[in-house]
Amino acid sequence: MESIKKYIAEVIGTFVLVLLGCGTAMLVGCDAVNGGGYILTALAFGLVIVGMAYCIGNISGCHINPAVSLGVLLSGGMTFTDFIGYIVSQCVGAIAGAGVLKAIFDLGDVVDKTGGYGSNGLGGVNGSAGAGILVEILLTFIFVMTILGVTSKKAKHGSFGGLIIGLTLTLVHIFGIGLTGTSVNPARSLGPALLAGGDALSDLWVFIVGPFAGAILAACVYKFLESSNKSVPEKAPAPVKNVSAKPAQKKKKK
Repeated sequence: MESIKKYIAEVIGTFVLVLLGCGTAMLVGCDAVNGGGYILTALAFGLVIVGMAYCIGNISGCHINPAVSLGVLLSGGMTFTDFIGYIVSQCVGAIAGAGVLKAIFDLGDVVDKTGGYGSNGLGGVNGSAGAGILVEILLTFIFVMTILGVTSKKAKHGSFGGLIIGLTLTLVHIFGIGLTGTSVNPARSLGPALLAGGDALSDLWVFIVGPFAGAILAACVYKFLESSNKSVPEKAPAPVKNVSAKPAQKKKKK
């Protein structure tokens, strides 16, 4: 039953991420000329993570991202069964979020300024799949490394963990929106791409391979850094024998 609750939480969290993050991009646009749209879209994705972290974080850990779940799995933070359950739940939530966006924009005859339900693409890197994968690997590496550090048992961030992770997602979006639209999340890319079709769907593999590769790299690097940072317990000094002192001799009775 506990696992079911976790999966439901992941569905809800990913649904909200796509609905509000991609929905904001669709409303304000995020082309290079529209700097305001850039910032608003980046903030929307980051603020969703902050809100969801404090909403479902105590239930599922608020992964809402298959790349994050992969990083946690490789770090020993979850079972393989839960990993599969999380990925399925995240994909369901993302597709549902994109579906609701399509319904709202179609019924309201609202202009989608992204032209593809906020889907990711390679337009910013002139169609180069290699450049797109490299961008996604680097951005996902930064994002997942931050999550692993913040959620580590050694971390001392108190209740600010969700805020730190949300701000980091905002940061990687500010850099990556103009290049790939910033995925760092295969589920977030899957939902809009399925509805948009065309180039968004044909380029989807980039936004699956890149984030997963970045997550694997982040998990390996973080495990190495954390293991090399273990403090070696100091041995208690051995008692020093006073070899110079001679034992007192008892006086013989006369």
